[in-house]
Amino acid sequence: MQSKPIDTARLGVMRCVIAPEARMTPEGEVRRDREGQPQWITGLSVRQAEGRRTDVIHVVVSGAQPQGIVEGAEVRVTDLWANEWEVDGRSGTSWRAEAITTAPASGGSNAGTSSGNSAAPRGKASGDS
Repeated sequence: MQSKPIDTARLGVMRCVIAPEARMTPEGEVRRDREGQPQWITGLSVRQAEGRRTDVIHVVVSGAQPQGIVEGAEVRVTDLWANEWEVDGRSGTSWRAEAITTAPASGGSNAGTSSGNSAAPRGKASGDS
């Protein structure tokens, strides 16, 4: 098994697509790491910085449940690692991180319209029927 650190600065926007939930064993118990800390798994969409390609990865963190992470929210991932694995002829990549937190709101986003009036219908001037 090979582990690789991932430079998240080279990635584009990361958003939560599945809110954090406890990682469970087949017996229905909360899975724990080597130190006995509970593990949480979160589904994230990762859009590459250039281009239209998007992937969904399931990232595991240990310790307290990540707070404030809701579906659709932009997130920041600290110390992300990709772990390649192979078992019984199957292979894949698992993802671990130190933390997943909400991204700070960016003041320079392109949300809304340039006039600041996002409630006005597009393509119509106010007062037009």
